[in-house]
Amino acid sequence: MLTENTLTAPLTAAVEKPPVLVVDDEYGPRESIAFSLGSEFAVETAERAKEALAKLKAKPFAAVVLDIRMPEMDGIRALEELRKIDPHVSVIMLTGYGTLLTAQQAMLAGANQYMRKPPDIPELIAAVRTQTQATRLRRAQAALASKALELNVALKREIEQNEPQIWQARASVELVHDLNNPLTVVICFASLVAKQARILGQRDPDEGKKLIEYSGMVEKAAEYCHHLSENWRMAAKQMPEFTRVDLVHVANEVRQVIFFGNAAIQPEGLAQAWVRGAKFELMRVMQNVFKNALEAGATRLTVNFARYEDKIEVRMADDGTGMDPERLKRALHGGFTSKAHGTGLGLSICRHLAGTHGATFGVESAAGKGTTVRLLFPAAPSE
Repeated sequence: MLTENTLTAPLTAAVEKPPVLVVDDEYGPRESIAFSLGSEFAVETAERAKEALAKLKAKPFAAVVLDIRMPEMDGIRALEELRKIDPHVSVIMLTGYGTLLTAQQAMLAGANQYMRKPPDIPELIAAVRTQTQATRLRRAQAALASKALELNVALKREIEQNEPQIWQARASVELVHDLNNPLTVVICFASLVAKQARILGQRDPDEGKKLIEYSGMVEKAAEYCHHLSENWRMAAKQMPEFTRVDLVHVANEVRQVIFFGNAAIQPEGLAQAWVRGAKFELMRVMQNVFKNALEAGATRLTVNFARYEDKIEVRMADDGTGMDPERLKRALHGGFTSKAHGTGLGLSICRHLAGTHGATFGVESAAGKGTTVRLLFPAAPSE
């Protein structure tokens, strides 16, 4: 059953008047303005700036009508203090001494509108109506901005909490990056195997020997691909098992299997360089460095192995195009490439893998003077 209360409550809420504060030290103009606005707005008054500021601290207003000429604290100074309390409320400045200078001062201090005193009442009502709507809009925009900031903070927190999953996404990109070369090798050697098979019966037994050699290359490249895939799949569960690995053998195998024995790659120094690590992960490091050098136009890439007390140094120096400091910085960070179909992950991958082996990773480069990559591994203890 409907009662008088149930009918009037929603109606009252629907016609709630926007609160407006009128500030003027003169009683007559202050009350006249308050009376004129009272039919459409919930008006409060203050005869001094300090009183007005106290009321603004106590509750939000939709608009403030503020006289410029007041004792103790004038309207310009009051406006500056008001903005510290409420940066969004609309302020209409009034003065009986209207000059361009006072208008400029009012607007610079943060006023939204300037009117001469005494104002034309219909114009004043229209101005207050417009400015209360502007206040509502600014507060809504500020609330949305605050909400966006909160969402941004929450997103950053979410990213931090899900870092392992993000790393897995990055690892999948690395996988595609590293599989390109060995898969190309598989295709090329498979083609050679097919060709040799067709002519095997027409040639001497030496051709059979070549077929076996090519098949071996295919097998090694396929094994490398398989390990990369398995390592990515298991990355979140466990680290690869470390054993004693000869870096010289690793470099030679990468040169032979991935780069077809490219004569530009020249190992030198130690005959053996033993470290503890995962063979195929170390192959990834060599593969990326060799590939970057050759794609940079290097005609010679020396891979020098040396031992300094309990450290094994691998210094890979090329005579390619090199990089300026800014480009080098971006390349080490990852995601930057000057190649049409590159991912920009090569050096970033190397640095990460070196770190998992306890090795330091450094790069020196200069435009037109080539690039040198230096890895310093802990030497493996003798068996």
